[in-house]
Amino acid sequence: MKQYNQIKAKYPDACLLFRVGDFYETFGEDAVRASQILGIVLTKRGAGSDSETALAGFPHHSLNTYLPKLVKAGLRVAICDQLEDPKMTKTIVKRGVTELVTPGVSMNDEVLQAKSNNFLASVYFGKKQIGVSFLDVSTGEFLTAQGNEEYIDKLLQNFSPSEILVTKNHKQQFREVFGDDYHTFFLEDWVYNEDYGNEVLTKHFQTNSLKGFGIEELQEGIVASGAVLYYLSETQHNKIQHITSIQRIVEDAYVWMDRFTIRNLELYHSTNPNAVTLLDVIDKTLSPMGSRLLKRWLALPLKEAAKIQSRHEVVTFLKDNSEVLQKIQYQIKQISDLERLISKVATGKVSPREVMNLCHSLDAIIPIKTLALTSTNESLKAIGDSLHACDLLREKIKTTLNHDAPVSINKGNAIAKGIHPELDELRAISTSGKEYLEGIEARESERTGISSLKISFNNVFGYYIEVRNTHKDKVPTEWIRKQTLVNAERYITEELKEYETKILGAEDKIQQLESQLFEQLVIWIGTYIKPVQLNAALIAQLDCLNSFTQLAIENKYVRPILDDSYELEITNGRHPMIEKQLPVGVPYIANDVFLDRDSQQIIMITGPNMSGKSAILRQTALIVLLAQMGSFVPAEAVRMGIVDKIFTRVGASDNISMGESTFMVEMNETASILNNISERSLVLLDEIGRGTSTYDGISIAWAIAEYLHEHPNRPKTLFATHYHELNEMEVTFDRIQNFNVSVKELKDTVLFIRKLVKGGTEHSFGIHVAKMAGMPQTVIQKAQKILKKLEKNHSSEELSGIKSSKDELQLSFFNLDDPLLEEIKEEILNIDINTLTPVEALMKLNEIKRMLTKK
Repeated sequence: MKQYNQIKAKYPDACLLFRVGDFYETFGEDAVRASQILGIVLTKRGAGSDSETALAGFPHHSLNTYLPKLVKAGLRVAICDQLEDPKMTKTIVKRGVTELVTPGVSMNDEVLQAKSNNFLASVYFGKKQIGVSFLDVSTGEFLTAQGNEEYIDKLLQNFSPSEILVTKNHKQQFREVFGDDYHTFFLEDWVYNEDYGNEVLTKHFQTNSLKGFGIEELQEGIVASGAVLYYLSETQHNKIQHITSIQRIVEDAYVWMDRFTIRNLELYHSTNPNAVTLLDVIDKTLSPMGSRLLKRWLALPLKEAAKIQSRHEVVTFLKDNSEVLQKIQYQIKQISDLERLISKVATGKVSPREVMNLCHSLDAIIPIKTLALTSTNESLKAIGDSLHACDLLREKIKTTLNHDAPVSINKGNAIAKGIHPELDELRAISTSGKEYLEGIEARESERTGISSLKISFNNVFGYYIEVRNTHKDKVPTEWIRKQTLVNAERYITEELKEYETKILGAEDKIQQLESQLFEQLVIWIGTYIKPVQLNAALIAQLDCLNSFTQLAIENKYVRPILDDSYELEITNGRHPMIEKQLPVGVPYIANDVFLDRDSQQIIMITGPNMSGKSAILRQTALIVLLAQMGSFVPAEAVRMGIVDKIFTRVGASDNISMGESTFMVEMNETASILNNISERSLVLLDEIGRGTSTYDGISIAWAIAEYLHEHPNRPKTLFATHYHELNEMEVTFDRIQNFNVSVKELKDTVLFIRKLVKGGTEHSFGIHVAKMAGMPQTVIQKAQKILKKLEKNHSSEELSGIKSSKDELQLSFFNLDDPLLEEIKEEILNIDINTLTPVEALMKLNEIKRMLTKK
């Protein structure tokens, strides 16, 4: 326990798994937490004594089962192993922490998800800007950036790190700016220092400066990145040569989307548990590297037309050459997670089977390289040219390891035959001892002429040769007599003694030699980290482009035409997620959208609830987004100029936990849009102002639309509203055009056509929607009655005249011309007795009674 307490004192923030014999034990508070998270029994050590402490443990071979659960629960786990063989010491076994696994730092396959990066982030609050750094230690990807709160917030949303490092000084500030949703760990302030950051990075990359990585200007980014590498050394992750470079996230190179847009467009997540996200629809990747890269492409759509068109051209080529597409897809399916395999090589945590998987994956790249080089597409040729064949590496692995290499080097039989003469000899001894002994027996029998010579074994003096007394005179002089029996003698020879030593020590020696040879192989493979990482990156790109091609073929997507204009022209555009969720045989109603900066800058869309206004807004943004990722798009045709920022304000989303009302959230988000628009922006506003009173809402919506119209940048805008009064803006403002989502009124219901047509609308059909939602009949009738009166009087003041209160209904029940009787008659005739529930009948009776009650 003294040893345990000393080690625990070094890692007070971590849950310490302390190896005792065949178990990992946890004590005290750690044991209480571990038993709750893992569902294991909590017992006591030294029950009733002063040293009584809680205890919970599990077998050491179950580490891979239990460790992920602890890490996913947000714990940092220190694994404390026995550092020497208990048989070799008479005192307490030496122990030490061999690895500290945290939510953001793990190489464990059970903790990691194949299709997602596991980023460790670091955030540094500088004087002017905030620096941020992202590192996935399992793949070696290292990225950095700096900017204002909004930009860093957007990056944290996009990269969704598993753990974030912050200085202790800025604990409160981080929570105020970025919220409480992240696993955070707070470091000492001295770690966040520019000189220290520079020193740590240049030392790691073995360079004189950071100019080669293009980050030397990012002072805050360098500080944040230095803290990440410091944290790795603190968590016992010192073998990190697979982190070969650091990349800058260039803000200007990608489409700007704020956190609300990312959330509103449901790119990765949705608040609705059954909803389909854009990623769900477009991810047709076949490798883990491709899947991870696709998320990055989705988070960072391109702004450079040449790069986008290069991707479009590859997709066009693959779509037109289905045989090439199918062959590449087949080969990609044979490729394991190259990035994580080579990272395991670097950290020395790779198994023989994983090394063979690495070799098979590199084999599968060769046909892809050939296909790419012989294609007529320049971008594919460039990929083919850059793919590294790694001939020597593949050859070395194949000759060194057995084809069916085991999952652990300790299982034995990993190293191939013919690699090491001593190993082959030891294996021969260990596996064919009987044949070896028979060989000696036959040889010695022939040499000495003793036909009945026999080799046996006993525990007293090991292997011996037994000779019957009749042949005693033929025994060679070099044999040593060990035992005399009644009618035989037993001898030992030097050869037998050597063999005995060999066979008894063979198993241990074999394991030792195999481990040694495998370790040498892994170190040698480590010299190929960069070429393998390059291959992984290129295969990931190719996989994403294949995914886009497959998506286009399956869903009839078309190639968008990019030009230098500021226009956006979508012909028969569709919503990528909604069209996938429609019942079989139900067609998606496609819509045209045209926006420019001269004639139709703002489209004011009115139309009833549920008619599809929001869908049209979202699909417009998603089509632009897909186009600039390099994908084809769900439409008949699209022609567009590059969009540099996409802003959306869709629906109401309360942030009550932060003490903000729906309306406050709405205004915050809208203010952020109005303060950041550019001439290439696309703005989508849905139901602005609905979080406040009608007149306030109309006034704010009008003012916002006017501001966007008069703004010198003239951003392209889709404005969906249920305030029909805004239709009047078309008359005054020449670049605002009215459209509505058409409906067809039938006798008792309304049919949603979901087609966008020119012109405004005066009707919202809210009552029809309430009826479709299953609202009680009495509520529907009451609403229709109030609506009739309001429409008749065109004034909300008349609402008070409908209250049916006894104050306002002092009319004589006995006057037959009384309008009240007429009203009651109408009320009774409108009741559908067949559908009326007992409760509704009593309520209706009570209402009529109230109407008749005099003062």
